[in-house]
Amino acid sequence: MGINFIKVKSFIMNSLLSTSKIIQKTIKVTSKIESRYPELYKFLDETPLLVSSINNTQIDRVDFTKYLETLKVQIKYQDETHLK
Repeated sequence: MGINFIKVKSFIMNSLLSTSKIIQKTIKVTSKIESRYPELYKFLDETPLLVSSINNTQIDRVDFTKYLETLKVQIKYQDETHLK
């Protein structure tokens, strides 16, 4: 049994594409915060982007996904607690 390099390459490309899409969504949400929620935008520097593994110092797809979800929760909370 040999390694199916086509499947490995496909898996790697999908992972990279997924990370790229998550980063694009994060940029979109951040831009939305900047334009529609200036009161939140000034706190983005305080919104942590935590690395999920102590042994790994690189940011991965999981970390970006968690950060994106944090931004979405902040928007939702802002909408629920403040009048527009």
